[in-house]
Amino acid sequence: MDFFDELKWRGLIKDVTDEESLRERLKSPITCYCGFDPTADSCHIGHLQQVILLRRYQKAGHRPIVLVGGATGMIGDPRMTSERKLLSLEDVKHNAECLKQQLSHFVDFEGDNKAILANNYDWISQLSVIDFLRDYGKCFNVSYMIAKDTVASRLERGISYTEFSYMILQAMDFLHLYRTYNCQLQIGGSDQWGNLTCGVELVRKLEGENAKVYGVTSPLITKSDGTKFGKSEGKNVWLDPKKSSPYEFYQFFVNVADSDIANMLKRLSMKSVDEIQQLIYQSETQPHLREAQKALAMELTEIVHGKEGLQSALRITDALFKGNIADLTADEISQAFKDAEKTTVSENTSLIDALLQGKVCSSKREAREFITSGSISINGTKCQQIDKVLTLQDTLDGKTIVIRKGKKNYSIFNI
Repeated sequence: MDFFDELKWRGLIKDVTDEESLRERLKSPITCYCGFDPTADSCHIGHLQQVILLRRYQKAGHRPIVLVGGATGMIGDPRMTSERKLLSLEDVKHNAECLKQQLSHFVDFEGDNKAILANNYDWISQLSVIDFLRDYGKCFNVSYMIAKDTVASRLERGISYTEFSYMILQAMDFLHLYRTYNCQLQIGGSDQWGNLTCGVELVRKLEGENAKVYGVTSPLITKSDGTKFGKSEGKNVWLDPKKSSPYEFYQFFVNVADSDIANMLKRLSMKSVDEIQQLIYQSETQPHLREAQKALAMELTEIVHGKEGLQSALRITDALFKGNIADLTADEISQAFKDAEKTTVSENTSLIDALLQGKVCSSKREAREFITSGSISINGTKCQQIDKVLTLQDTLDGKTIVIRKGKKNYSIFNI
């Protein structure tokens, strides 16, 4: 299958402005772009599909433009529900710089089809209000604008002119990138369809009918139950290791439901069609092995966090499975037990008292039973010593002790 057919097979094509023409155009190199507004200082895995999609286009011989919305981020893409809270210029600039550094790791900035990194603040901030209204606002019919899904959904509860004007700014991006880099394709999630078509129309109006450009959306990823993809226990999983560690990132994909893994592999994996089909077959015939989940988790963790991040995630996973906690570094211990409740105890506290303080056991009698039965481990080593006292010598890093009850119940104690 050709590149366009593969994108369809992967579920990465929803709406196209001119499918027949684009299919033919993609047989030769094209410059394409995707925009990312800096509403936070990191992308999360809800953005991953579009980030990986730019990588796909480049691998297929096309040139990607990673556009950071330093200007549009100050306005805010209208949400279906309510007005966005405006960020300060300082916050947007900080976030934009963070996104530039983060997104630059996903595509290649060397070679014949090297990627381009751009920030729309560089050109939109130079525009006067009069120029905006005369040169661009004149090209948009209000009836056309309010028919867009996101705007239409907000008309009853209200939408400010600020957010209403967002689609014009995004259309200006497409025009600028077309004029500057001969960019002919914008990609985005299905929620961006209205903005993409505005850009296509603006280029056509100002550059003429011969200026052929395209817009393509891909469906937003949802789980099989219809809930939003990209969150773990209600929290975003970020691409920034300071917000979500490589271990957390890896575990998110290892724990993808069997009913979702085929879709996730097609959308997010850079593996070939044949490789993905083999993994899907394994997940259907031997789901208990979770080979498909592990393969996707390893691939994406290495893409996002590098080989060191992947190796760290695998070490933590292996140590927790085998109980070899002492093999982990202090940073890896922090990753593994980031959300675990921590109990502070004094040096020379008895193990029995510590288990009570940490609510590992409900009574001293129960604590003794767990200890004598071999169900308590300290830093991965089984302890059956009833009169055991916790000292600094028991710590892994001078302060931290990891106690496990049974096979999976871990508690953290700081001396």
